[in-house]
Amino acid sequence: MNVLVLGAGVVGVTSAYALMRAGHKVVVVDRQIGPGLETSFANGGQISVSHAEPWANPAAWGQLLRWLGRENAPLLVRLRFDPALWSWGVRFFANCTPARTKINSERILRIGLYSRSCLDAIAAETNIQFDRKKGGILQIYRSRAEFIRAHDMAAVIAEAGCKCEILDAEACVALEPALADARTQIEGGLYTAEDESGDAHKFTAALANICAAGGVEFRYGASIERLRADDRRITAVVTDGGELTADSYVVALGSYSPLLLRPFGIKLPIYPAKGYSVTLPLAPAAVAPTVSLIDVTAKIVYSRLGDKLRIAGTGEFAGYDASLTESRSQAILDSARTIFPHLGQGDGASFWTGLRPSTPDGVPVIGATAFENLYLNTGHGTLGWTLSCGSAQLTADIVSGRTPGIKVDDIGITRFA
Repeated sequence: MNVLVLGAGVVGVTSAYALMRAGHKVVVVDRQIGPGLETSFANGGQISVSHAEPWANPAAWGQLLRWLGRENAPLLVRLRFDPALWSWGVRFFANCTPARTKINSERILRIGLYSRSCLDAIAAETNIQFDRKKGGILQIYRSRAEFIRAHDMAAVIAEAGCKCEILDAEACVALEPALADARTQIEGGLYTAEDESGDAHKFTAALANICAAGGVEFRYGASIERLRADDRRITAVVTDGGELTADSYVVALGSYSPLLLRPFGIKLPIYPAKGYSVTLPLAPAAVAPTVSLIDVTAKIVYSRLGDKLRIAGTGEFAGYDASLTESRSQAILDSARTIFPHLGQGDGASFWTGLRPSTPDGVPVIGATAFENLYLNTGHGTLGWTLSCGSAQLTADIVSGRTPGIKVDDIGITRFA
């Protein structure tokens, strides 16, 4: 059939690839001039299946109260009259119970483990080069309470089939010697050797080229204005350059998905959480991590991408304001230097920000809608790169009427009914 994919980020492009491989004729439309130029452009770089605990967890209440009013807080809520944010927030806190956190973590892990196998398959099929580094991910904890909670999370991860290892501070430094200067700041860590990292934008751009060579058509520079519908079917997508039609439509527009769907009564609880990153060229003398890291306490991640270090994190709830606040970018770099004081002067550092499409439970929305030819693959939050390949294959299977490789009946939009 003819399938129109809305969005050319890593989720949209992997969806196009999976749909192409399933035998469909695919068109991808995006307002940007190329693939992966928004949320996928300079994210943290981690393919972190193990980092499955959602932001909505029992510790969130205390963290948000502690960070309230701090401009450099890891999670910052800019309070204002915003019904969408308040509605999302009510759902978010409803998911902060231990029971809900366990359920949501298990769902994320299920998609993540499947996605890892799908990425391996794509990499083998295409030989894409994207600064892939299979050195595992080390989560470090600078809070004793968080480290104790990590033991519970480790049990959830292990039960799902994700190998992990609890490390004390000395073992963390032994694994990543660049942490030596921060030894006294570390309570312990959680190491998952099967996790990895890589440049999401390089991957997306290369895969888009492979898709184009395989017959996928990309309509760049086309802003999507609205959908047209007749009864319970979508009949067209209206862009600033005209109408596009297809047999089926896949919405992979990240944070902008709910805005497109709202006029049709589809209430998709996705809210943008602005994230920041710093990409730092590394001088030969710089002391920087080679193992990909997550500083759980500061909510910052570190990934080696070739001769650069990507430092990313924080979440800022400020609506659809995608502007870069210099003080928050600087806060990421300052936090990095508390752990790695010998990173260098930061010459040539580039700063970036992007809107992460966050659901209140931390689980993406994948599957069918009330419209018989409209499908969703969106709401991946901070895990778009991690979950993209698996989400794409699930979407292609659902669109094609095939049985998906994993359970999907609890990751669709009906869970929010």
